[in-house]
Amino acid sequence: MQQGVDQVKEVIEEDIWGTIQDFLNYSLINVGSEENPIRITVWVILLVIVAFLLTNIVMRGIRIFFTRKMEEPDKLKFISVFKFIRYLVYVVVIIVTLSSAGIDITILLTASAALFVGLGLALQELFQDIIGGLFIIIDKSLLVGDVVEMDGRVGRVIDIKLRTTRLLTRDDKVMIIPNHKFTSEIILNFTQNHRTTRELVRVGVAYGSDTEKVKKLLLESVHEQAGITKKPSPFVLFEDFGDSALIFSVNFFVTDSFVDPKIKSQVRYNIDQKFREHNITIPFPQRDVHFFNRSSKEEDHEE
Repeated sequence: MQQGVDQVKEVIEEDIWGTIQDFLNYSLINVGSEENPIRITVWVILLVIVAFLLTNIVMRGIRIFFTRKMEEPDKLKFISVFKFIRYLVYVVVIIVTLSSAGIDITILLTASAALFVGLGLALQELFQDIIGGLFIIIDKSLLVGDVVEMDGRVGRVIDIKLRTTRLLTRDDKVMIIPNHKFTSEIILNFTQNHRTTRELVRVGVAYGSDTEKVKKLLLESVHEQAGITKKPSPFVLFEDFGDSALIFSVNFFVTDSFVDPKIKSQVRYNIDQKFREHNITIPFPQRDVHFFNRSSKEEDHEE
């Protein structure tokens, strides 16, 4: 009986466990010098994977703990910053795990110095985008839902990620903008202070028109239009005496700058209709051309 137990124990220790040890100690990567070899085995790879999975579980728990009572906008900003922190933690965990497995990390880093320098140069703009994303999130210079103008195009911010920001333009196209653009260029934010913005429609009327009637009709045109606030109240400015017209502008406030072209268009329709009904003329540019008979002048000069 004892002999059978010893045989089973010998099989387990030498055959099965020995085979497992040989597999775990199988070298996948052998680099470095004879004095300082770097040997990465199957066991090291499995150890890194397990450490990576455990770290992922812990980081997910930390994220859920801190965001469980946050409002949705604050939660999105926290998650964006947390992603960057999580990547740094992963790198530290991998380095610590390799060091615990007996691998000299300093030699590995020294051997990869040239590679790191090349990667740093190649990923320079990527790092700028990441730093720009952190600045955007921390100083709140840009929030989801803001209406901004960049490179002559207006868009609503729909997503702020660590590297890029996405804008939805007025023609339903998505602009993907690297975050460093927001830290190095001038951006016009329509809704940074509040959601209400002032817009205007400019129009010229013929000289001799009743300016008080023009003012009244312009105000009526915006008061009847949906999407324009009652307070602050619209107002009219007599801007200038133009070459061919008296220049007026009707100023009004909207709560959604993203759709203001549609509102302006409808206000222009209203103005055109009211001007037609009250015989207010919108003039076109006019020029006086004088013709001189040069030959007649020369004959008079000769006489």
